[in-house]
Amino acid sequence: MRQTRQTLMGGAAALGLMALSATATLANGYDQAPMFDPLVADGTLPPLEARLPANPLVFETVSEIGEYGGTLRRAILGGGDQHNIVRVIGHENLVRWSVDWTEIKPNIAESWEVSDDATTFTFKLREGMKWSDGAPFTADDIMFWYEVFSDPRLTPSKHPIYVGPEGPVTVTKLDETTVEFKFASPNGLFIPNMAYGFGYYPVNYPKHYLTQFHADYNPDGIEALVAAEPAATDWISLFTLKAGHMHTPAFWQNPDRPTLHPWKLKNAYGAADRLVAERNPYFWKVDAEGNQLPYFDAITWDQVEDPETILLKAFNGEIDYMNRHLGRPANRAILTDNAERGKYRFFDTNDLPSNGAILMLNLNNPDPVKNEVVNNKDFRIGLSHAVNRQEIIDLIYLGSGRAAQTAPQPVSPLYDEEMATQFTEFDPDLANEYLDKVLPEKDDEGFRLGPDGKRFSLVFMVADVFGAQFPDVMELVAIYAADVGLDFQIRMSDRARLQELASSAQHDAYIWNCAGGQSDAYTSPECYLPFGTAVYWAPEWAKWGVDPATGIEPPESIKALFTQYDMVKAAPTSETRKSEMEKLLDLSKEAFLTVGLVQSDPAFGVARNNVKNVPDPLPISGQLWYPSPYVSQMFYEGGKSLP
Repeated sequence: MRQTRQTLMGGAAALGLMALSATATLANGYDQAPMFDPLVADGTLPPLEARLPANPLVFETVSEIGEYGGTLRRAILGGGDQHNIVRVIGHENLVRWSVDWTEIKPNIAESWEVSDDATTFTFKLREGMKWSDGAPFTADDIMFWYEVFSDPRLTPSKHPIYVGPEGPVTVTKLDETTVEFKFASPNGLFIPNMAYGFGYYPVNYPKHYLTQFHADYNPDGIEALVAAEPAATDWISLFTLKAGHMHTPAFWQNPDRPTLHPWKLKNAYGAADRLVAERNPYFWKVDAEGNQLPYFDAITWDQVEDPETILLKAFNGEIDYMNRHLGRPANRAILTDNAERGKYRFFDTNDLPSNGAILMLNLNNPDPVKNEVVNNKDFRIGLSHAVNRQEIIDLIYLGSGRAAQTAPQPVSPLYDEEMATQFTEFDPDLANEYLDKVLPEKDDEGFRLGPDGKRFSLVFMVADVFGAQFPDVMELVAIYAADVGLDFQIRMSDRARLQELASSAQHDAYIWNCAGGQSDAYTSPECYLPFGTAVYWAPEWAKWGVDPATGIEPPESIKALFTQYDMVKAAPTSETRKSEMEKLLDLSKEAFLTVGLVQSDPAFGVARNNVKNVPDPLPISGQLWYPSPYVSQMFYEGGKSLP
């Protein structure tokens, strides 16, 4: 017996969605956006029925059937703000979460089956589905991704959701529209992981386009392509540029790459003052009345220098829908004062990470002296007690939030009060007591000396992202640290540069937020153990966790975390899975790997008054890249933005 369309980890009550089968047949046929009518008439585009798959996904309606027209306007920062794009147009996976995050539903796959032992996952694709350039999307595209994934030249470090304890997943083409993913041992979290952000990998490698950049497929022409690309030194670097991962800037800097998303980039991110994404004529979803989605003709992002400029654009009515960079507590009052002027309203976001501001020390520091110190738990405890979290909350976050470590939030079934509150008391005397165990000697200015007799100094990389006010927080942390003899230097960076240095472990420390505050702790545990490709507090241990032939072998306490997470993934029932996850959190609590500062209250966003089908509250948790699966349903009442 095999399980079909499993649903795991249920959430909030339903929002009164119009329940429609994803396989519904529409008696009156399909309709397209008016902008396509002349293109079909002159033969530039095939008729709509030839562009849609045989069984398009009939998308359950958020609130109401929309109307076509208009350009959704947003803003974006330069240098690593690519998730600003991802979270709007970039999340189309084999499966997806429902709008209220209660059920996993079909998406690119029209159905799936799971073996009783949760080792084998079989996905049925949509017959006749096409890429944005009209080329067929078939099992061969997924197999091409698998070929890239399996090639150490192109994928030296594999994402762990595609790797089990015994090794990577095996992917097999059963026919043109059926693909099997098989693990050597049970993986009860695979379907939820495929609905989250990093489930995008298998369906974003158009074989017909990307093979031209692969030497094995294009041996005669590859050198000319390398020579024509200034940033490429060989075919591998060329392929990496043209087939960059979607959560990196490279993906959005190649507008020629075909996509399955509702809009396709017209120009490259960073190449102009305005980034433009235009409607994909081959998008494979329709609404309940057979209207091909999306409703908006286009989406634009004006590239600006700082979040303050985005705030001003919102006041002026130049932002139609946005929470990123705007939804900080400090902005609520001034946005409220200008709501009538900007003709916008607020929507809530259910954004409850494990912590909104975390001091992440590099536990794989290449400097042996620094590495020895930061890996001493007493050092991390001392640092934690040195920080006046309540003052940060009062001064930076205007009283919003609570002092906490990196831990599940109180609303989570996994909440552990001891884990959330340990070492959060502001006590400089206690901080000094712990630090004296590790760095007892000081110089003439009162700063602590390392084991080498030199002043012990850590450089924190800081980026102004998400509206999280990290630079302001870090300024206060540096003052608290100095009061107990620690020299913390602050180095401002854009996100792209920070991630480049941190992913290679060439850093001392940085400040960031982290997922895992709710049920996403199961699938996004990257601050509870070194898991994933965004674990910059221990990137070499994270590599080892996926493939022990790579990275740096961790101590036994860290190996125990990896072993316990394997138990979580292999758990046969939700009850057993919760029990195993609690054991993992207990181990992580004891290890005390990062220093959390503040668990923030949920943030918010703004939408122009005539933007409809806006999910409210907007679920954002871990790698749930919302609202991108549902932006295709948003529309302007009246067909265009308010003047």
